[in-house]
Amino acid sequence: MNFKLSYKQFSERSILVEWPPVIDENVLHDVTCFKNHLLNCDIESIVYINIAYNSILIIYKLTIDKINDEILRLKSAYLSRLGTPKPLARLWKIPVCYDAEFALDLKLISEEKRLSKLEVIALHSEAIYTVYFVGFLPGFLYLGGLDKRLNFPRKSRPRPQVKKGAVGIGGFQTGIYPNASPGGWNIIGNSPLDFFNPTIHEPCFARPGDKVKFVPIDRYLYDDLIIQVKTGVFQIESKIIDG
Repeated sequence: MNFKLSYKQFSERSILVEWPPVIDENVLHDVTCFKNHLLNCDIESIVYINIAYNSILIIYKLTIDKINDEILRLKSAYLSRLGTPKPLARLWKIPVCYDAEFALDLKLISEEKRLSKLEVIALHSEAIYTVYFVGFLPGFLYLGGLDKRLNFPRKSRPRPQVKKGAVGIGGFQTGIYPNASPGGWNIIGNSPLDFFNPTIHEPCFARPGDKVKFVPIDRYLYDDLIIQVKTGVFQIESKIIDG
């Protein structure tokens, strides 16, 4: 399937390619396939490709002198991408502690949605989420697939500091803060894992197109996993799936 794309110069050394403005797994698949196709083409002038929900930002080594020629080149590459193998996807099982100490906004969501706290936790942890892209902070996973009953607007006034590992809901998305930072999402739990490690080859273990399943854990296991992560003995559970 070919989508109608728009191509425009984003800066003197970059081009933005945009798909229809929807959050959809078919669009995500096409975005990742096009990115992989461009990488497989081994175009020396391209130094980096970054993806979002429905766009690709292509960054070049040098100033783009002939923008129309380069856009025609990208359009041709898009039409020839169909033979690109489908990227392998993994399902990652991420432990989350929903104890009151971490769940700063669980009561608010529970009351506003007229659900018990246990119902909110169940709805949040039973879903299988799709990693659409990684951004905002290094290792911040934007996850689609939140149950509609948990859709909740972001805070009008963000917190000045959100704890590392905080699991939050922002509108129709859920995600995990990989490091302490300001944040406007509604916090309902915390994960003891590291979501970004700049010292390894792939600093973020998850990629766009992967799936995520949250696994509720109690505070005792949370504390134990904190130690396992710090000492480097913890191995996150995952398996290859048909993406």
